[in-house]
Amino acid sequence: MAYGPVELVIIKFPGNEFTGEIAPALEDLIANGTVRIIDLLFVIKDVDGVVGVVELESLSEAVISVYAPISQHDDELLSMSDGEYIGEALEPNSSAIMILFENAWAARFATAVRNANGEVLLNERIPRAVIDEVLAEAAQELLG
Repeated sequence: MAYGPVELVIIKFPGNEFTGEIAPALEDLIANGTVRIIDLLFVIKDVDGVVGVVELESLSEAVISVYAPISQHDDELLSMSDGEYIGEALEPNSSAIMILFENAWAARFATAVRNANGEVLLNERIPRAVIDEVLAEAAQELLG
C-alpha cells in the first residue's frame, strides 16, 4: 500500500493504566480525514523495570472499547522490538502508546509532488515550545 507522509508519535503516561482519554481526539482526526492510524502499540514498564509490549486486545475491556474504533488497521508496522526499545527509555511504573499514522490530509499533495518529479528537501516539525518562545519574544519586542 502507498502512504502519504507517515509519523510516529510516542506519548508517555505515569503509571501503568491507559485511560483512553486521548482516543476521542484521535477519533475526530480520523473522522475528518486528517489522519489514518496505521498501527498502535502499548508499552508498559512495571515498578521493577520489566518492560511489556502489548497489543490492544491484551488490555482491559474499558480500554479496548475506547481504542477499538480507531485501531481498525490492516498493517502492523510497529514490532515488539520497537516497543521494547521505547520501554527501555521509560521510567519504572510508566507506560506509553506508540501511534503510527498517515497524514491523510497530505496524501494528495504528496502524490502531486511525486507526479511532478518533485523531491522534498526538508520536512521538519517545529516543537510547540519553540513556537511559544518565538511568540513570547515577539510580544516582548512589541511591548518593549
